[in-house]
This record gives sequence, structure tokens and C-alpha cells, in this order.
Amino acid sequence: MILAIDPGPEQSAVVFWNGSRVVECAILDNRKVRECIGSYCDATHKPRVAIEMIASYGMAVGASVFNTCVQIGRMVEMADRCGVRAELVFRKDVKLHLCGTPRAKDANVAQALRDRIGEKGTKAKPGPLFGMRSHTWAALAVAVTAWDGAAGPAIVAGEGGSAKVAGGKSKADSNTHDKAWVLPGVSRVSVPSEHPPLEKDFVAKGARR
Repeated sequence: MILAIDPGPEQSAVVFWNGSRVVECAILDNRKVRECIGSYCDATHKPRVAIEMIASYGMAVGASVFNTCVQIGRMVEMADRCGVRAELVFRKDVKLHLCGTPRAKDANVAQALRDRIGEKGTKAKPGPLFGMRSHTWAALAVAVTAWDGAAGPAIVAGEGGSAKVAGGKSKADSNTHDKAWVLPGVSRVSVPSEHPPLEKDFVAKGARR
């Protein structure tokens, strides 16, 4: 399973992706996101963390972009403390992988994900994308791109703050099962019978889904 993050200056979207469906998704305060990274890495065999990375396109940017860069660094360091080197994925690589063009819009990316994975479904009959909304779509796009090893020469950050370019595709451990554990500040809710037994839904207190 991979934890993917669409970072923001104050809140970030997180998605847990197991290669076939969204196990959990939420929008959390960045402090909770860092706690989430720590709990996930401690409780998961061969954990992977993928974070969307900001790229420069020569345009003027505001304070929120710089604050987001700071938050990315803090998330990378949290993963590094757990012995996990975070994979930094650029948005252009996401668009190229899912849509075949870097000019794709957010709506195109979301539709490509639905075409590949399925629909959200309903509360009574949840689909593989149940619970997805807002920025969680961007986080899922990062997860799928990293899972497929299609993020180009992936920038892998960690190991004392260094950043390295990793060649070749990284393969997910197909024998790794989803863990049933509760994240910090996250309460367990009932799981519909349609879900596989090892997959759980979690709802973060105070988080927007």
C-alpha cells in the first residue's frame, strides 16, 4: 500500500492506495498528516510515501507556494525519521502518465482515474473510489503514478536530507496486505460488507472528506 499526499500550506489531502481501490482518503491539517506518515510507516511492511512536488515554471508565486514547500520538507523529514525515503512526484509526470499530455486539466485527470479504477458509488454500495472529493483526486493521481513507476526519474528525498534521482521503475510489493490500524486522531467507522475484510475505512475527526 502507498500513502500519497497532495500538499498545501495549511491542509493536505491524503490517500491510501492498494493498487486497485482507495482504502482511505481525507483532508487533514498538516500536523495530522505528519502524524499519519509516522503511524503508517511504523505499522506497514515496506511502506511507500509519495508526495506531489512543486516545480518552477518561471511565473511569480505567492507566499502559499513557499509555505507549501516548507510543509513538503517537513513531511519528507517525518518519513526519513521512519527510514522511508519519500518519492517526490511532479504534476506534469502525473498528467503525462494518466492523460498522455502535460496540458491536461484537473477534470481530465479525475476522469482518467475513474475510467481506470471505477466510480465512487454510494454509501450503501461504495465503489473503489468511495469518499473521493476535492484535493484527494490529486493525491490519488500521485499514488497511481508512483505505484505504476511512471513518475519519470523519481526524485527520492531522505537519508539525511539528501535528494537522489532513482533510475528505473519501482515495483510495489504484491504480497503486502493492507493493515487495519487507526491513525492518530482518527476513529474507526463501520465497514460495508462489500469491502474486502482487510480493508478498513477511517474518518478523521475534524477533517473534510
